[in-house]
Amino acid sequence: MATYLYRLGRFSFYRRKLVLAIWLAILGLLGVGAATLSGPTSDDFAIPGTEAQQAQDLLSERFGESPAGGAEARVVFAAPPGEKLTDPQNRGAVDRTVAALKTGPQVAQVSDPLDGTVNEGSTIAYARVTFKVPAAEVTDADREALLAAAEPGRDAGLAVETGGDALQSEPEQGLSEVIGFGVAAVVLTITFGSLIAAGLPLLTAFLGVAATMTGIQLASGFFDLSSSTSTLALMLGIAVSIDYALFIVSRYRHELAVGRTGAEAAGRAVGTAGSAVTFAGLTVLVALTALAVVNIPVLTEMGLAAAGAVAVAVLIALTLLPALVGFAGRRITGRTGHTRDLEADGDRPTLSLRWARAITRRPILTVATAVAVLGIIAVPALDLRLGLPGDNMASPDTTQRKAYDLMTSGFGAGYNGPLLVVVDADGSPDPKAAATAAADTIKALPGVVSVSPPTFNEAGDTAMVSVIPASAPDSTETTDLVHAIRDADADLRADTGADLSVTGTTAVTIDIAAKMGDALVPYLAVIVVLAFLLLTLLFRSVLVPLKAIAGFLLSVVATFGAVVAVFQWGWLADVFGVEQTGPIVSLLPVILIGIVFGLAMDYEVFLVTRMREEHVHGASPIQAVTAGYAHGARVVTAAAIIMISVFAGFVLAPDPLIKSIGFALAAAILLDAFLVRMTIVPAAMALLGRRAWALPRWLDRLLPNVDVEGERLQDAVPDEPPALPQPVGAGR
Repeated sequence: MATYLYRLGRFSFYRRKLVLAIWLAILGLLGVGAATLSGPTSDDFAIPGTEAQQAQDLLSERFGESPAGGAEARVVFAAPPGEKLTDPQNRGAVDRTVAALKTGPQVAQVSDPLDGTVNEGSTIAYARVTFKVPAAEVTDADREALLAAAEPGRDAGLAVETGGDALQSEPEQGLSEVIGFGVAAVVLTITFGSLIAAGLPLLTAFLGVAATMTGIQLASGFFDLSSSTSTLALMLGIAVSIDYALFIVSRYRHELAVGRTGAEAAGRAVGTAGSAVTFAGLTVLVALTALAVVNIPVLTEMGLAAAGAVAVAVLIALTLLPALVGFAGRRITGRTGHTRDLEADGDRPTLSLRWARAITRRPILTVATAVAVLGIIAVPALDLRLGLPGDNMASPDTTQRKAYDLMTSGFGAGYNGPLLVVVDADGSPDPKAAATAAADTIKALPGVVSVSPPTFNEAGDTAMVSVIPASAPDSTETTDLVHAIRDADADLRADTGADLSVTGTTAVTIDIAAKMGDALVPYLAVIVVLAFLLLTLLFRSVLVPLKAIAGFLLSVVATFGAVVAVFQWGWLADVFGVEQTGPIVSLLPVILIGIVFGLAMDYEVFLVTRMREEHVHGASPIQAVTAGYAHGARVVTAAAIIMISVFAGFVLAPDPLIKSIGFALAAAILLDAFLVRMTIVPAAMALLGRRAWALPRWLDRLLPNVDVEGERLQDAVPDEPPALPQPVGAGR
């Protein structure tokens, strides 16, 4: 592989104008396609194979348009202290507000809050506002009309607050990307001591993200994509593009520093560091595409889009970047023309070399201490609870949270999360009797506040029953109640021939949490097995891949602990802008495992390939570890700081999912890069010694030699440059 990439690097260097023109043409075509062929995104959240989804599909089939599919809002009224909503002046204010709600563009129905949905003291009541379209199709104008309708009630002195999924809007990105780019620019400038060298990774990251985002926009014209599809692609696109370019530019400057020409330096940089980038990118691609195993469409879309971003980053790093260094010429070394070599000889007494020697002198103590620290950080993960963000997770000063609290104080926490029970009586001789029997059975269950009379479809073979639990939507008691209702299905079928199932937002949340939990083991198995095979091929070792995977497991468990401590327990919540603690977003664990695995393997590849390169060139085991570490540690440190900064910028996002993903990824890279890869890995490699590179003979014969270390380049003779006019300062 190194030889082929070496030739690709030299070709891109010499044919830089052609390579640049091709990439600009690709970007132009993607931009035109995105502008002319893109389609709308949606927030439809399908969870195939779950009972809640099957119940919603049944409602759509039997009722024409699923009652569970239309957006819903709850407008909660509270009388002033000492007054009742049934007082004439307050009743008039409620009526005027209801009348204003009915004028909403997409509003299908508004219930009378004083007719059945008022508390015993007549101090708090709520109106159900049902929309003709799903929550994903509610526009900003619809939401503004919904919120504006509360003004008549407020003007009369009532407290009027609004909640429900109709108020959910698409997450917006703020200054996250700008902050990430800004910190990356500072780190790169300090690292390289050259604005041009620092600018190249930023330029390639910008072009890579532009290509990815326009590609996603173009794909939306042909596929139904979620509005969250681009979230991971944006995060990873920025981070890995900068990191991959950093490694290749650093190696390029190293080759210049040892006296090679620009073309030869570009070829060798792509042949060696580019090989590591290729395999690092492949591990990330494996982890992201394997998200399809979970079988949740939105996760599959996010994973494939992010995988596309990583693939683009790798292609740009291998082709466009050597072309750009050709344009930069010797100016990439800085004003003085002296190259600041980050990968200088490993025998110099640098901080990284001293750290490597200290670690390898006491490897057992180092491993034990680092594992203990990670174990302490991981302790909160034992209390991990999963859920989906709802009104209870909104900021305390929002109307959604105020409506949630008013409902809880006026009626009980369960009114914020009613369950929708579907009775399929198509095979029952008496559908009405079957529905009544189902309602009576549910009423007898503990934790049930009320059960509505069955509502039938036109055919009379399917009924809906609304169940109000006594506990909050995200409580274990409500989860137990959902399971108890579902357990009653077998007896109902035996007695009446009818089936019952549970759906609604609360049931969907419970099913997603269960599905994500069930998917973790097979998902982990898939990515671990595939990555083990990939890393075995790369390192020609069995123990090194096993060590890499064990380090990843330590990192991810510790990251779960940090996430629980901040987002669930509230530790340092003010520091990270977490306004409301609660269960961890259900999608986060699988997303975190996939991305952290890929990125952890990035640093494993970059560090250990340098160690293997020293080993292949004849160094003793300890020398290979210390010299390889000294060669790569400074670059990996800069790359980790950049990636942490990019992810940390997303902690400023208002959306809870994006905020938690940004924090989790930043924490994961911090722990994995500095505690695992740069502390445990060299210590473990020192402990393993020559056994680290042991490979059974039969496997050695079976595996192809990809030569990621560039061993075959040692005696390679550079190709003669083509007869092309070269610009002044081309670096030859």
